[in-house]
Amino acid sequence: MASSREPWLLENGNLKGLSKEIRHGRTAHNMSSSSLRKKSHLTLVSKVPCRKLRKFLANLQEVILGTKLSVLLPAIPLAIVADCYGFARPWVFALSLLGLTPLAERVSFLTEQIAYYTGPTVGGLLNATCGNATELIIAIFALSQRKIDVVKYSLLGSVLSNLLLVLGTSLFCGGIANLRLEQKFDRRQADVNSLLLLLALLCHSLPMLFRMSGASDAVMVDPILQLSRASSIVMLVAYLSSLIFQLFTHRQLFEAQEESDNDENGGGGEEEPVIGFWSGFIWLVGMTAVISLLSEYVVQTIEDASDSWGISVSFISIILLPIVGNAAEHAGAIIFAFKNKLDISLGVALGSATQISMFVVPLCVITAWIMGIKMDLNFNLLETGSLALSIIVVAFALQDGTSHYMKGLVLLLLYIVIGACFFVSKTPLNQLSTINSGTKVAIDKNFRA
Repeated sequence: MASSREPWLLENGNLKGLSKEIRHGRTAHNMSSSSLRKKSHLTLVSKVPCRKLRKFLANLQEVILGTKLSVLLPAIPLAIVADCYGFARPWVFALSLLGLTPLAERVSFLTEQIAYYTGPTVGGLLNATCGNATELIIAIFALSQRKIDVVKYSLLGSVLSNLLLVLGTSLFCGGIANLRLEQKFDRRQADVNSLLLLLALLCHSLPMLFRMSGASDAVMVDPILQLSRASSIVMLVAYLSSLIFQLFTHRQLFEAQEESDNDENGGGGEEEPVIGFWSGFIWLVGMTAVISLLSEYVVQTIEDASDSWGISVSFISIILLPIVGNAAEHAGAIIFAFKNKLDISLGVALGSATQISMFVVPLCVITAWIMGIKMDLNFNLLETGSLALSIIVVAFALQDGTSHYMKGLVLLLLYIVIGACFFVSKTPLNQLSTINSGTKVAIDKNFRA
């Protein structure tokens, strides 16, 4: 009976009989993050006499305390206090970075809750848009402060982290935990993501090769910028096509793993949202606002943290930011690998890398174009080379549809070597910006001499 349900579950009407099709609005990101959630006990909340207060406390408990990462939430007010009272800037940076970790997982939870009401198509689009909201917000704030290299480094780091660290750890841990089992996964999903990543690599490589063709930097700035903007439009079109491919024409390719999971869990248990549509929407807006505030702190203090810790900005942006910012998603992928559910782990790692490469990066280029900022797709030789080798190695590792711990170990070692490379790199941020803008004429003169 409807009266046996808690009232906050009926905020948007009776949800009895949610079909399996609606549950297919979930993505690998949601399923990965769900492994870090904990069940809320609403016994005390249900005894509150006031209905509105009871609903608010229930939502508060589900959103704030419904994750195992809630212990990191105090870092958010501490970061705000540290900034307001003039604490050391590295402290503001560290606290903001820690605060972003649970927020990223909560955004995934809220988008999943909203997807219950909007249906699979809108839910899938919402998940695709908000899947890497933290990286996108950090990039936009860095763009607003004209820290183009921070944008490039942070997005490159997210791609490398997903391809090598997350996927490598998942394959390694899954292989160790299932030594006597042959781990298999659906090659079709991996093939689609690999093709999109290779297209992204081509779009990143051409501006760099264009710049290295021999002409002077001053002459090549505008053509490289125009090529990057055209390539960004192509990448966005390709990403939109991939969403149509995933959500409409070939949805069955991306639902196979979830079907098997439902069968294993007893096959027909219906899932229900724990908060209402408008509550989820308001919480999502609030979480996004907090992420924006912490992202602004991160961008403002990253150079101070670099100087204080003696670590290059490139290492912080490429290694530390992605590891801490996406810790929840990464941990979930590894947990599913332990359970021999590699399709979900691959969906998290490859899906996130593809989304950043094909959506977030070109969107930043277009946004910079609108803002009057000259951002191109030239990530320089070292960065582009690292990306190329990572994509190629991952494509080779996944070509046969099977996995073992040695594949994961190789990916992890490759990530360690790339991390060491950027750790020893001490090029100042402003010098990198000067080189990328094509105004360092002295280098060009020496080259022509």
